[in-house]
Amino acid sequence: MSRALLLAVGAAVLAATAIVELAAAGARGRAGGPARRRAGRRASEPARTGDRAAGPALAGRPVPPAVARLGRRLGVPAAPDDLARRLEAAGAPPGLAVEEVMALKCGGALAAGLVALLAVAILPGRLGAIALVAAPAGGFLAPDAWLARRAGRRRAAIATELADVLDLLHVACCAGLSPVRALAEVGRRRGGVLARELRTAATQASLGVPLSQALDRLARRCSSDGVSALVAAIGRTERHGAPLGPALRALATDARARQAQRTRERAARASPKIQLVVALLLVPSVMLLVGASLAAALL
Repeated sequence: MSRALLLAVGAAVLAATAIVELAAAGARGRAGGPARRRAGRRASEPARTGDRAAGPALAGRPVPPAVARLGRRLGVPAAPDDLARRLEAAGAPPGLAVEEVMALKCGGALAAGLVALLAVAILPGRLGAIALVAAPAGGFLAPDAWLARRAGRRRAAIATELADVLDLLHVACCAGLSPVRALAEVGRRRGGVLARELRTAATQASLGVPLSQALDRLARRCSSDGVSALVAAIGRTERHGAPLGPALRALATDARARQAQRTRERAARASPKIQLVVALLLVPSVMLLVGASLAAALL
């Protein structure tokens, strides 16, 4: 019992240190205003290099900077081959590179392990051992789950916007605009995730980046079948001079058919949920009302 108490006290001290460091980092990030940004711009080049080596400042973002620092102190392991692709599909959040994600994974595993170590003396039976194993694994996988959720939200938004964007591109190309100009105009005039990515690709192409590279990056960041088909159609137009208008019209028709199919599937999934609500809430309520009426009549 004394050994468990010592472990709990040590874990509490370590967890408190991490929490204090996190709170101090957040306070520094909130306190830094325009004066701090001007001071940062006037800083010397070696100091800026050291800041980059320590990782980007993530205060004010959903990524805790103290957790990343803990991971860097442990040592950042090699990143998986598909991590860069998943980061692009999630929109490549600013200040979050592949190395930063791995530092967050290691720091999250350490922080979750410390919390689990504190809970070992509290949880009964084998739950403490299970928490000691499961908590670091959950902390290590938490950034992957966050990236997957962010990528899923982007895919859903892109699927909703795709048909309208393709119609606008079809109108722009039929009006005589080049593919790059059409991408830029549609991206400028329509809001949304897909329009922003189209505007970015057009800007890169206008600045001298080869159009094929800009389109490949667009396909990586917008992981959707419709966007891949759009990129392929623009590539065929650039290589072979094929007209882009008919391809865009066919893609828009297909996108609207897929959107209608998704709407029907969501409606079909909603019906059992409504029946469940009726069975669990409305039917017992009616039975209680009937029972209360019978009881009142008998009394």
